[in-house]
Amino acid sequence: MSLYKKHKDTLDKAVKALHERTFFAAYPEHPSPKVYGETADADGRKKFQSGVGKKFEELKQDNPSSWIGVEESPYMQTPLNIQYPAFEIDTLIERGNTAFHQWRKVSADERAGILVESLERLKGRFFEIAYATMHTTGQGYMMAFQASGPHAADRALEAIAAGYEELNRFPSSAVWDKPMGKYNITLDKEWRAVPKGIGLVIGCSTFPTWNSVTGVYASLVTGNSVLVKPHPGAILPMAIFVAEIQNVLAENDLDPNICQLAVDTFDKTITKDLAEHADVKVIDFTGNSKFGSYLEGLDKAVFTEKTGVNSVILDSTDNIDKVAANLAFSVTLYSGQMCTAPQNFYIPEGGIDTPDGKVSFDDFAAKFVENINGLVDNPKAGPFVLGAVQNKMTCERVEKIGSLGAEVLLESRTIENPMFKDARIATPAVLALSASDKEKYSEELFGPIALLIKTRDTAESVALAKEMAISHGAISCGAYTTDATTREMIADEMSLAATPVSFNLVGGIYMNQNAGFSDFHVTGGNPAGNASFTNPEYVIKRFTWVGHREPVKA
Repeated sequence: MSLYKKHKDTLDKAVKALHERTFFAAYPEHPSPKVYGETADADGRKKFQSGVGKKFEELKQDNPSSWIGVEESPYMQTPLNIQYPAFEIDTLIERGNTAFHQWRKVSADERAGILVESLERLKGRFFEIAYATMHTTGQGYMMAFQASGPHAADRALEAIAAGYEELNRFPSSAVWDKPMGKYNITLDKEWRAVPKGIGLVIGCSTFPTWNSVTGVYASLVTGNSVLVKPHPGAILPMAIFVAEIQNVLAENDLDPNICQLAVDTFDKTITKDLAEHADVKVIDFTGNSKFGSYLEGLDKAVFTEKTGVNSVILDSTDNIDKVAANLAFSVTLYSGQMCTAPQNFYIPEGGIDTPDGKVSFDDFAAKFVENINGLVDNPKAGPFVLGAVQNKMTCERVEKIGSLGAEVLLESRTIENPMFKDARIATPAVLALSASDKEKYSEELFGPIALLIKTRDTAESVALAKEMAISHGAISCGAYTTDATTREMIADEMSLAATPVSFNLVGGIYMNQNAGFSDFHVTGGNPAGNASFTNPEYVIKRFTWVGHREPVKA
């Protein structure tokens, strides 16, 4: 049985989910022994631990020029000393070109089957990937398992399904018959979906798989070969993905260099040289706006997710305590190191409407701070929700936040993680500003930083949130209102800023979260990025339709 036939049911369900936008998940998000096996967690942890301090020799990439690796665990603040095979750029490109001409000849159906098979293999390594993610990014265990394993696999499947559907949108051939009166003109026509060439996927340090696999699988399913260039600080999670993709390729008599790992170090980067190489035709990037904008200026098909200023608009609510608790969790989750984390909280100077009367700016601030402290000081929750800070510069940014010139309502501090005494931890800092302090809140302050901004009224709150999104980008927005007219006004205004809004979230759902097959992650309509996971444009720009025709032979 071909892998396409083996996985056709999964592909059909995934395509159906793309259209319906209702809940669909091919990979269970809870690390349940019933699903993954009684020893899966222990086995994954042991596999990760056994690789620390050694060469990563799973890749089917021969004759490296050197072995390199500079990853450090944010939990232990010690090097992992895992070494990966490194290659000269010319070698990567030459192998990528050779592999491309084999891969592009594989049918779209068979490519899709091979790629879904790789995800099925990765399912057995979700726990190993979780520990690899924890000790490269600082994510807490549950987030590391979900985001880098099941959720990343679902996003990858979503990209496969989107590409698979677009590649099958039009027929590969047809007879074209045009009546001309006494005779007809009859042509045989054929159409080919021609991939662009080599794709480059540039990863980030905080979500190394979730933010990368969509681009990897979108380029692969459309027939491009791929170079995976992870962040030097978070290589291992994507190295495991690439290894399993290569395994399936090799088992099907295909060149494993169809998908290559391309590693570098902080002091000798290869990203720009790869991006500018003439044979690299497609680029996916997650990271800072300056480099993302530079990539967008290249004459290539470029898909970016950059930085943004995410807002929360507080107008009215049925339960202010649940709102404060929900938002406190949102800013604490993974120490605010999510591209969807809220930063600017707009609160009318007249207060927030509730059934019990107005809740003033100061009263909400007190509730918000109280909920943050209650969460981070809870030994069963705080250390695991916070995780650890991936980059030392993030801690420095939080430590210096007082220099912003705003009233500090809550200072960032460190707490102890009972499992990792040396974990790099920073709790959220909360500051109060006025709407007139626009220069102080008009940029992304990455990390656990929350700015409470006093506005004239809700109309000004919305205007400022919209302005921030249009001028500086936004990936998410939260809003709380019990008034239908106000809700529609917020939805309409933020839509014009290409920013999705999460209304009135309380309980166990947060504005940070995005669901595969339902939520479009980044819209591509404001400076936070030019692409969206996963709309049709995300895949169709990776190939070109080319038609040929000739007269039908008599």
